[in-house]
Amino acid sequence: MRQRPPLAERLTIPGPCGALEALIETPQPGPHAPARAFGVVCHPHPLHGGTMHSKVVWTVARAFEQFGAPAIRFNFRGAGASEGGYADGVGETADALAVIAFARQRFPGAVLWLGGFSFGAAVAVRAASEAHPGRLVLVAPGITRVGVQGTAPPGCPWLIVQGDADDVVPAQAVLDWARTLSPAPTMRLLPAAGHFFHGRINELRDVVVDFLAAAP
Repeated sequence: MRQRPPLAERLTIPGPCGALEALIETPQPGPHAPARAFGVVCHPHPLHGGTMHSKVVWTVARAFEQFGAPAIRFNFRGAGASEGGYADGVGETADALAVIAFARQRFPGAVLWLGGFSFGAAVAVRAASEAHPGRLVLVAPGITRVGVQGTAPPGCPWLIVQGDADDVVPAQAVLDWARTLSPAPTMRLLPAAGHFFHGRINELRDVVVDFLAAAP
C-alpha cells in the first residue's frame, strides 16, 4: 500500500536571534494521535545554498515519517525566511536547540529523533550533547568544517551514512573521527557516492529506514 503524503504545516518558531522558518510534516492517518517520536532535521551550509528543502534533508525527514514520527525541517538563521545571519555553527546549534525545545512542547512525551546533512549533521552532533536524542542520523557530517572536537559522543543508537567519493567532506576524516567515539555509530559507506548522493537518494533512504527499524 502506497504511503499517503504527510500533512504539511508551515510556521515560524522563535529562535535565539529571531523567527525561524519551519515546516512540520505529520504522517497520515491519525494526525491527532500522540506521537511516540518526532524528528528534527538540520540542513546543509547556509552560505552555500543549503536550506531545509535539500533533497537529502527531505529524504531523512521522510524516513522518520515512515515510522509515524512527525518531522520538522527548518531554516537556520539567515537562510530562507529565517531572521539573523550566519554564526559559524555556534548560533546554528542554538537554533537547532530552540526548534527541539519547541517540538518537545508540541509533542509532549515523544522521543527526539535528530538528523542532519553535511553542515547540518555537524550541528546535530553539537546539539545532541545537550538535547539527548533517542536516535541520531548523520549524513556526510561536515566535521571538517564545523568544530565537533570535545563534543560528547551521542549516548543513543546513531548512524553515519557517508559516500566514499565525497569531494566535500573526506570519507576518511569521517571514518577516523567515528572510530574515536564510544558508543560507536552504525557506519554505512556507500561506494562511489558523492556528497549530494546524486542518483543514490533511494539507497540513502533505505539505509536510514533499515537503521530505524533495527535500532532497539
